Amino acid sequence: MAEKARLKHAAAVKIVLAYSGGLDTSVLVSWLKEKYSAEIIAFCADIGQEEELKGLDKKAIQTGASKIYIDNLQDEFASDFIYPMVQAGAIYEGQYFLGTSIARPLIAKRMVEIARKEKAQAIAHGATGKGNDQIRFELTVAALAPELEVIAPWRDAEFRETFPGRKEMIAYCAKKKIPVEASARKPYSMDRNLLHISYEAGILEDPWLDASAPKFKDMYKLSVSPEDAPDKPEYVNLDFEQGRCVALNGKKMSPLEVMRKLNRLGGKHGVGRVDLVENRFVGMKSRGVYETPGGSILLFAHRQIESLTMDREVMHLRDSLIPKYAELVYYGFWFAPEREALQALVSDSQKHVTGRVRIKLYKGNIITAGRQSPLSLYNPEIATMEADPTQAYNQDDATGFIRLNGLRLKVAAQVHLAQKPAKKQRSVHKSKGTRKGKTQRKG
Repeated sequence: MAEKARLKHAAAVKIVLAYSGGLDTSVLVSWLKEKYSAEIIAFCADIGQEEELKGLDKKAIQTGASKIYIDNLQDEFASDFIYPMVQAGAIYEGQYFLGTSIARPLIAKRMVEIARKEKAQAIAHGATGKGNDQIRFELTVAALAPELEVIAPWRDAEFRETFPGRKEMIAYCAKKKIPVEASARKPYSMDRNLLHISYEAGILEDPWLDASAPKFKDMYKLSVSPEDAPDKPEYVNLDFEQGRCVALNGKKMSPLEVMRKLNRLGGKHGVGRVDLVENRFVGMKSRGVYETPGGSILLFAHRQIESLTMDREVMHLRDSLIPKYAELVYYGFWFAPEREALQALVSDSQKHVTGRVRIKLYKGNIITAGRQSPLSLYNPEIATMEADPTQAYNQDDATGFIRLNGLRLKVAAQVHLAQKPAKKQRSVHKSKGTRKGKTQRKG
């Protein structure tokens, strides 16, 4: 491989590895160190996955890393990644809340910062060659640090031949005395962060499997099933300033605190479960099951305050860009100039999105229970079906408005109808003796 040749010529090779402490990344520490004669610097991002981080530093060193960074990025994740995406109203293919997609550029950004600090020549990740994450990591590096090499072992034929499965990885760890707790593979894989949990692969690769069935109840971590949610609804007030939620039930909160609170509330009421088949960037379809309780509430409430405060044409323009924005996030172009240009438009569109939304959570549903704003564009005196006391709207004006908008339709209809041949009228003559459409002869 080209990067291997370049790294071999470096005087002292350093590689920053995305590290979780699991079987795969434990193998990667040793394998990369041996293959590239390199110093391995492990990095683990705390983005709300709530996985056990205790002892991870010691484990990384025992596995062969020279040092490890364990950084809490939750505040940055909520404020600089989740919130801007919510302002854009981004949902991929109308269903996916982009929980995994939006986390990867943050992780890669921090890896770039560490690589520069440590004067490393490369970063490495354990993403597979079939998925989207490899693209998200590497496009971020390309945008932020084009001088860095990227090592993707799962796209290395030598690595795949050496480790065709977990059995070989476990044997390798035993041989190298690498401390890992190798357990039986779960019937699915899981990825968790502050915004969501995703479940895919294994038994979930069958799109006909009902992941909401009671027997899969223990799979879910963030939410109860709607059937098991409380029988009494719960009301929540969300306060927004310029499109950003700043308080819940009147209490000021940071973006991180908002996400944590909404996750608990949404999970309690069975909100935010999604089962979908999505189109991966690499060309294949993938089935996934997701829990996004807090994100679902936030996006819903944000739309409600927008409906009250946002100019129609600005909203429609922003909405027309949602598929493109969501696609850019999903594909890994967070740091691309086109996403940043779209974000500038989105940010400007949010300058009047201020006010309060009241929602009701009940059995998996998010229900609007009220909205108000000092910048509301809704004027009940103009909108009323009764006499308009402001006389701002003259119903007679609608006659000319409709006539002008209908003009092109009338002209087109007259032209097109003139070109169509007249249909001949068919007549059916039946004698008095007709039965079932056939004439009966007299005997």
